[in-house]
Amino acid sequence: MNGTSFTGKLANFSARRRWAMLGAWLVILVAAFIGAGSIGDVTTSDDGSSGSKLESAQARALVAQRISTDENSKEYVIVEFESGTAANSTNKAFVRTLTADLVALEHVEGVVSYLDDVEGLLSSDESFALLQTGLTVEDSEAGDIIAPLLAVVETANETAGFRVNTIGQGSVETEFNHLAEETLQKGEMIGMGFALIVLLVVFGAAVAAGLPILLAISSILVAIALSAVIGRVMDLDQFVVQIITMIGLAVGIDYSLFIVKRFTEEVSKGRDKIAAITASGDTAGRTVMVSGIAVMIALSGMLIVPGLTFRSFGLGAIVVVIAAVFAATTLLPAIMSILGHRMYWLRLPFIGRKLEDVSEDKNEGGVWDKITNAVTARPVVSVVVTGGALLGLTALAFTMNLGSTGLGSLQDDSPSLRAFNIMNSEFSDGLLTADIVIDTADASSPAVQAAIESLKADLATDSFYGDTKVKIAPNNDLAIVQAVIQGDPASDEALAALLRLRNDYVPSAFTGVASVYVAGDSAMTVDNVDEMKKWLPIVFGLVLSSSFVLLLVVFRSIVVPIKAVLMNVLSVGAAYGLLVLVFQQGLGADLLGFKQTPVIEHWLPLFLFSILFGLSMDYHVFLLSRIKEHYDQTGDNKASVAFGLRSTAGIITGAALIMVGVFGGFAIGDMSMFQQMGFGLAAAVIIDATLVRSVLVPASMVLLGDKNWYFPSWLEWLPRLDVEGESVDAVDTPTAQPTGVLVPSGASD
Repeated sequence: MNGTSFTGKLANFSARRRWAMLGAWLVILVAAFIGAGSIGDVTTSDDGSSGSKLESAQARALVAQRISTDENSKEYVIVEFESGTAANSTNKAFVRTLTADLVALEHVEGVVSYLDDVEGLLSSDESFALLQTGLTVEDSEAGDIIAPLLAVVETANETAGFRVNTIGQGSVETEFNHLAEETLQKGEMIGMGFALIVLLVVFGAAVAAGLPILLAISSILVAIALSAVIGRVMDLDQFVVQIITMIGLAVGIDYSLFIVKRFTEEVSKGRDKIAAITASGDTAGRTVMVSGIAVMIALSGMLIVPGLTFRSFGLGAIVVVIAAVFAATTLLPAIMSILGHRMYWLRLPFIGRKLEDVSEDKNEGGVWDKITNAVTARPVVSVVVTGGALLGLTALAFTMNLGSTGLGSLQDDSPSLRAFNIMNSEFSDGLLTADIVIDTADASSPAVQAAIESLKADLATDSFYGDTKVKIAPNNDLAIVQAVIQGDPASDEALAALLRLRNDYVPSAFTGVASVYVAGDSAMTVDNVDEMKKWLPIVFGLVLSSSFVLLLVVFRSIVVPIKAVLMNVLSVGAAYGLLVLVFQQGLGADLLGFKQTPVIEHWLPLFLFSILFGLSMDYHVFLLSRIKEHYDQTGDNKASVAFGLRSTAGIITGAALIMVGVFGGFAIGDMSMFQQMGFGLAAAVIIDATLVRSVLVPASMVLLGDKNWYFPSWLEWLPRLDVEGESVDAVDTPTAQPTGVLVPSGASD
């Protein structure tokens, strides 16, 4: 049997020329391993400036163009005296020693403290002292040289009677990056370990369980190498590798899992090795390819959104999906052909099974049959109750408060967060400013100067803003009014103050005088939220319509794609609602070890939608393909629904559990932004694999009956892309081959 579809022929080719295919892949993987090592040279952090139409981004661009940005970075080292005040001789001696240790560092160019008779460096009760530490590098390089300074601070903390913290671009960036990398690495390890356990349970044999992980790792390696090449011609976000790993583990394992499982089913029917591999390519292989296209359509939504982060994540995720599909349809058939009967070596005690025991027919009367029978016996009740619950959760999504937690994403015992809070409460200068950038032909003109004074007067009456200072560009074509902000730049008070600045103070002072742009942390948060709100409906529309068209062509039904799209939207909407319930409202946050936050990260809804819609469509394609395959053979809708659910239940449940393990691993970190991401992804997968697939899909399909497969005659002109392939019972099966026995790898091809 040579296969009736492209994927079937590809599987047949790979199986027959297994050693050549394996050799080709080994060359690819060696080259990928070499190429992947350069990924760090082409990635960068995203400062948000890539969205050039944002007001805050335009302000930063003007400053970068017209005013020298070579101002060096600063670290603010805060000493807390646990006994006595700053006047105490012991405390003075400690500050002198700490100052000397800091000055001795290579990249420190000066330290100023209250001992230098400089005002503003002591708290009102003199229990806190501030050491302004100048560095020899700009903010963009501070993270690279800050380690020795942090070591000095750590050593100082070992002295009894004192507590030392520091905050600045270098220390904050270092803490964020350390926590992010720690969380992502821990998530990857947990996900990999959880995946192996689930695969061992699904297959009952170590060799078969290892194949999906091997394929996922291969896909990830190839995708990282390809991203390194792409990074030579465009910027990529520094966390693109982690996104590739997360998505690669999820889809790489899933695709291999479905193909290996279908292969064992075909073997249990009596096919020889090559015939079984070809049949699995004709069916599961084709489904994997269509599913991969559906996932890529969903991920493509991130490519159209301005911003380095979204485009990098979208590109990296798409590349790893392509690699996973390619590996599953070429490398996997070759390995299965080489292993032959050895695929089920190292069977586990008690749960290990022989190949003749894995046919989907063996599942009749099992738990999934009972669930399907219970649901389909009362389809109206099932749809109303389950759909109502999901709609209720989705309704909560409309109360989602988007924003940026910033330093608030850190745990309460974070050194950077503690230092920031002390700076805000004890020192009047503060750390952060609102930057009002004035674009004018003559910054020294009387009209511009009068407008600046008017603005400063308004800011002086606003309790949220502190001291102001003015900078003028060397060419006199730009002025910046910097106003210290008092408090958290992501707080409701900060956002309200920004609105007063943009809507009242600036128009009042500068209308008809000059063009003015407001930048700063608060402005960036507001602009990013507005940007997401603008792009969300566009991405939703593009992804939903493209997915509908794909499913319409694949399943030759107008009802199936409508229902699939609606149910996947429900899964995503319910996940949004749970995010609001747990993180914004705090329900169960302490129990789960999460940090309650007033906002959901502004980038999360679009990111989650792209990932979750693709993965939800993944499961729908696999389930519906088996239902459609059986329906085309029998014409019995209800029996086909039961067959489809029964034959895919175990494998989809296993795949879902793997994804929950992968995503859940990211939710156990200390940063609330990753807690939100991991929880949202895991929650949506659980909802989709249980309520949607086990209840809504079978109940709704039974209610609709044969109408599920209604396809208007006026759409017959659409091309055919049947996902289920030819009837697997119609292909040739060697009668001489005993059931459940594989031809050894050295036998005839």
